[in-house]
Formats: sequence, structure tokens, C-alpha cells
Amino acid sequence: MHLVVCVKQVLDPEMSPRDFAIDPATKRPVAGKAPLVISTFDEIAVEVALKLREAAGSGTVSALSLGPKSADEVLRKAMAMQADRAVRIEPGSLGEPDAVQTASALAAAIRERLWPADVVFFGRQAGDTDGGQVGLMVAEILGLPVVTHAIGVRPGEGGKLLVERETRDGVEVVEVAAPVVVTVTNAPSNVPRIPKVKDVMAAHRKPIDVVELPALPVPEESRQSWAEIADLFVPAQDHRCRMMEGDSVEARVDALVRAILDLKVL
Repeated sequence: MHLVVCVKQVLDPEMSPRDFAIDPATKRPVAGKAPLVISTFDEIAVEVALKLREAAGSGTVSALSLGPKSADEVLRKAMAMQADRAVRIEPGSLGEPDAVQTASALAAAIRERLWPADVVFFGRQAGDTDGGQVGLMVAEILGLPVVTHAIGVRPGEGGKLLVERETRDGVEVVEVAAPVVVTVTNAPSNVPRIPKVKDVMAAHRKPIDVVELPALPVPEESRQSWAEIADLFVPAQDHRCRMMEGDSVEARVDALVRAILDLKVL
């Protein structure tokens, strides 16, 4: 069984809001001193893939990322968690890719370097854009079925897979034949494992297969940007304090209620 997990490097979502800034020229967040980490739901996807490999008794887990040299760190995080190998797509001069460019590059790399694959895992959405598009696009490009909001996958009968997915009413189990794309969401059953120190050290000694984006068979129209960010800014917060006045508690409460009604909060 070959399981591919696509992971993205993002700014640490736990960073202090005071350290978060946006470059008005590029309309992109400024990295600054904030650490770069693996996207939260992608890390959970790695955990779900590892649990499936354990349940199957054997298999290979490959981590795949599109990003510059710094993205090696999220791939090493996946290998420290016990992924077997890692592939990074070097974007070169691509800049900040949109969802179409990212999905096209990942799909091409999966075809060229990681096929055949039984399951291609994604986090349900990226930790920076919250887009939730790339996994679905890769499924469309590869011509594969997709199961969304999975919380776990286990082997079924006849070589099929049983995917537990979160729904509005609870959890449903979907039986699906491989190959398939699965997007993963969080649940108490799939909390990412904490790598052991020896595994972290071993991950830094493992090689990472690097493929240049121009060498991949990406259609020319998918190499161009399909999205334009019109604006991106940090909302200004307006803090005001107003004291309710009155000769008694009842009068101050009445004044407070009128003020709330005037603000249309209730």
C-alpha cells in the first residue's frame, strides 16, 4: 500500500498577533521572526496515513510538498513522525502559487514520482489561506474519487478502504476502492503523534528527493496564476469604553439596556 500525504509550510498560527504583518505591496503576510511550521490539518493527514499503514500491517508513506528549501523542514517533520520518504517540488521563480498552480504541480509530481498511489491525503484546508481547494483539484486532475472531512481510514474487505468522515449529524463510514483522494479533518482519534528525539535526528539524516517544477509536465495554462488578491489587510480594532450613569443600580441597568438596543447588539 502506497500512501502519499501532501503537506504545506505555513506561518505558525500560534504566533503573537503583534508579530503578524502584511506587506502592502505583495499583499502577502510577512514572515518576519515568525517560525514556519507544517499546516495543522496536513499534520493530521500524516497521522491518519500512518494509522492506516499500521492497520494494514505494511506500506509506504510518502510526504510531498511544493515550496522552497525551507519546506524541507515540514517534510522532515513528516519523516520524524515515521513517513518513509519525502519529495519536494522546487518552485523556482513561481512565487506564491495559487490553488490551481499548486494542485497542478502536486498532481504532476504524483504522476511522475509517486505513482502508483493507493491514497493521496490532504488536510481539509491550508492553515494560512483556509482555502480547502487543492485536494479537490488534485482529485479532478488525477481523475480520482475524493472523500472529504475524513477522521480515519482503515482497511476493508476485498482490498477496499473504509473512510470515517465527519458530517453535520455525526460520523458516516464510506466504502471506497483505491486509488482515492482523502481530505482530513481533526478528531480526538487522530491527534498527531509527537516524534521521538531519535526519530527527529534520523529524519535530518534522510535524503529529500527534489524535483524542479519546470521539469514536471504541467500544462502551460496551469503554470499561470488564475487568482488575483484584490486586497489583504489586518482589520483595525476600535476600542471604546462608556460608563453607564444613574442614581441607582436600576437606573444604570436601564441605561445599559437602552445602550445595547441602540447598538443593535440584541
